[in-house]
Amino acid sequence: MKQEKRMGVLDHLEEFRSRLIIALVAILVTTALAYVFSDAIIFFLRAPAGDIKLQAFSPLDGFMIRFRVALYGGIALATPVWIYQLLRYIEPALMPGERRLIVPGAIAMVVLFLLGNAFGYAMLHNMMSVLFTMFGSELNYLPSADQYISFVIYFLVTTGVSFELPIVLLILMRLGILKPDTLRKQRKIAWFIIFVFAELVTPVADPIVAPTIVMMPMILLFELALFTSRFIIPKPAKIVPPSLDKPAA
Repeated sequence: MKQEKRMGVLDHLEEFRSRLIIALVAILVTTALAYVFSDAIIFFLRAPAGDIKLQAFSPLDGFMIRFRVALYGGIALATPVWIYQLLRYIEPALMPGERRLIVPGAIAMVVLFLLGNAFGYAMLHNMMSVLFTMFGSELNYLPSADQYISFVIYFLVTTGVSFELPIVLLILMRLGILKPDTLRKQRKIAWFIIFVFAELVTPVADPIVAPTIVMMPMILLFELALFTSRFIIPKPAKIVPPSLDKPAA
């Protein structure tokens, strides 16, 4: 049987460095590409605000906003690369059967992150309408471009990361940190924790409807993780008690 070569501390550091360099180069290239199209990206991010004109209050705002937008776009475009490099880095710690899940796992993480972004973007228009009506007639809202773009990016990143819930749960279950049966028995508690998370990431005055809209896809993803665990989480071996019958002489 072929023995796998063990990696020392220096080997792990060298592996981490090489993987990190590849990820950073990919992000640098995609960030430069996103900067070229920063006007289109800003228009895309501003669209949920409707006809409101964003204001810049500093001479550096133009560059900083474009750079921030380009960096976010670069990280999003390079998602397949840096997620794949992350999974390849932890590959030596996986069992042979688990290593076959690296490519499907990377694809699933990218797809879920993009789906989370799309879901968050779809919610932004109604969310902005609710937030803008809260100013009333006594307050004159001058939307800061820097604050608005930062808010939109934060919300999109949050919804994108939240959609990684099934991957995180499956990893924790695979490592034995969480038990599928325990999660099924404590399903109501898990749903409540998801609702609290939805409350925290949904900055609107309505404490029920909007968080519930965010909560529903997360619950579906939670249930999807439990269903998938039946196929990828090994079942504990049954212990057969020794027979008490003595063999005949």
